[in-house]
Amino acid sequence: MAKHYGAFRAVDDLSFSVARGSFFSILGPSGCGKTTLLRMIAGFLEADSGEIHIGGKAMRGVPPNKRPVNMVFQHLALFPMMSVGENVGYGLARRGVAKDEIKRRVGDMLERVSLPGAQAKRVDQLSGGQKQRVAIARSLVLEPTLLLLDEPLGALDLKLREHMKIELKQLQAAFGTTFVYITHDQSEALVLSDHVAVMNHGRFEQVGTPQQLYYEPQTPFVAGFVGANNRMAGRATEVKGGIVTVTSAQGLVMPARAIGKIAAGDAVEAFVRPEVARLARQAATLTDAGLPHFTARVDSLLFDGANSAVLLHEAQSNTEFRIALPQTGEFADLTVGETVSFGFDPQRAVCFAADTTADEHVFS
Repeated sequence: MAKHYGAFRAVDDLSFSVARGSFFSILGPSGCGKTTLLRMIAGFLEADSGEIHIGGKAMRGVPPNKRPVNMVFQHLALFPMMSVGENVGYGLARRGVAKDEIKRRVGDMLERVSLPGAQAKRVDQLSGGQKQRVAIARSLVLEPTLLLLDEPLGALDLKLREHMKIELKQLQAAFGTTFVYITHDQSEALVLSDHVAVMNHGRFEQVGTPQQLYYEPQTPFVAGFVGANNRMAGRATEVKGGIVTVTSAQGLVMPARAIGKIAAGDAVEAFVRPEVARLARQAATLTDAGLPHFTARVDSLLFDGANSAVLLHEAQSNTEFRIALPQTGEFADLTVGETVSFGFDPQRAVCFAADTTADEHVFS
């Protein structure tokens, strides 16, 4: 399916499917087309071309209120003048469901989202996480085939967002409803999802499990966007046994595993994650381990508990690298200005030809 605004391709000939009962995330930067795509699935926008099938039924011409879909927005859109129970039961009342049945279903739903007995509470009495659960309960009580979530955790503070990621994952597993979730936050997508589509300029760069996207990126954009990475541009000066020797303009020579077809002389981009590099005070440690290694100066220490890292400048080329600090305490006394060595297994780094251009629900 596609959606164009003049010459701008907001959604550019996408075709994909989402397995029934799965958690599927669409991950990408602002302006990549995520929200446009979600609004097309919901029926708020008509596709210029292509078809959308939900639960095996074609959706062309079906208005939003007739689709087996509900949507949770970033700002939740709860009705402040209504109680929690009235908010959750609103859609049922609009459908003409009997009051006793609404009361029963609302009570059951609030128990399932860990808000038992909250029917009479006002919305302004709830915490951010509780409001989030009410918004989800309001959608799930209608028993949709598909629940669309448009960056629903974006307005929460960091600690609550981390907590709600776990709650959302558990809720989806408990209900078995198909979730399609859009976000620009890679942590949300990786933690929550069965499968993730990485979106860029209206297209999916790669669709796979979180592990596949993280460990086996298929494009430079995915390698750079999913997880932290050290990126180096240069030329392939040698290609041997699937390993590319990359030489940067600054003179850094780095080995990395080839992804796709690469020939000697090609412009390339190489990526190595901070956690795959090994730090040592003595180069012999890395030599004994059989790792290609570099000498570097410690430029900055980035303390963040288990996510602590060090910024280094490689001695010969002055190239900056971010290296994760091990949690052994071995480098607890590391100081700025110190000279160290670092190295990595070339199979754990990836290299791409440089980008010179830069029972299912089916959407095609």
